[in-house]
Amino acid sequence: MQDGSLLDAREEQTYRLLVGLSAARAAELAEVAELPQHEADEVLQRLQAKGLVTVQAADEPVFSPLPPDVAFGTTLLRRQESLEAARKTVAALSEEFRASASRRDAHHLVEVIVGATTLRERLRDLQNAAREEILWFCRANPLAMQGADNTEEYGALSRGVRYRAIYERALIETPGELDSIAEGVSWGEEARVLPTLPVRLAIVDRSTAICPLVRDDESIGEPSAAIINRGQLLDALLALFESYWELATPVRLQADAAEPVEGLDDSERLLLSLLVAGVPDKSIANQLGISRRTVQRRLDRLMALAGVDTRTGLAFQAAKRDWL
Repeated sequence: MQDGSLLDAREEQTYRLLVGLSAARAAELAEVAELPQHEADEVLQRLQAKGLVTVQAADEPVFSPLPPDVAFGTTLLRRQESLEAARKTVAALSEEFRASASRRDAHHLVEVIVGATTLRERLRDLQNAAREEILWFCRANPLAMQGADNTEEYGALSRGVRYRAIYERALIETPGELDSIAEGVSWGEEARVLPTLPVRLAIVDRSTAICPLVRDDESIGEPSAAIINRGQLLDALLALFESYWELATPVRLQADAAEPVEGLDDSERLLLSLLVAGVPDKSIANQLGISRRTVQRRLDRLMALAGVDTRTGLAFQAAKRDWL
């Protein structure tokens, strides 16, 4: 159909009537639908061609309805894939336009957007258009999008985009957040932790950054953010991210089979990474679903394995032995 519908009004009406009748001859359907015989025959032929009707051969054919999800499943899937491809193309073209405009006009180096919904959609578009790398400063209490809602990350990771994310310690301690981070890491995200972060930040392909304009404690009403394109300001934000990345503690949620760690299982490696990141015992226990006493017992085992008797010594040995 030209308007994109799967059935026209006459086809839909006829199919609904046939479903109600379970089975009918063309003449019976024409009478119920109040259609001339030739129109009923034509509509039934179209429904049969679309896989919505089956015919039992007899002196006078009997028509029976077929499930529409089977008939239209493939068509809907193809349309969905086509729409997704079109959306990604529009996002990529939009970013190319903004990048080109910024080179022509200094006023396009920074674009201001307002509102959580607008900010969330721009973050989604940038990730869908990403080709090489996405960098994140993830502070506690997200303004526009919770980690679990950021499904665009998985699509980008699956097509080879590198993700490097630094999480604020308070965010790690939020119930359920570690599960979301673990999901991202399982897809290939590189995650690290710091006690605090100076700003919320996302940088895509080293060409575009999103950064809030107002501090959290000064924010009133809808959040606002700056879209920053190539220039010295973006270079400064890239340098800021890289400097914090070097200082951050890696979050290891699973062991690397190619580089086994001497005597450590996956849960102990995670516990160790949280300890080095400064996460309190109570939060570690909550995140791992164990008691604080179990946390202490496992730390005692790790200290014995490292040959030290303090947590500071354990952190030093973990770095020295490349456990993290």
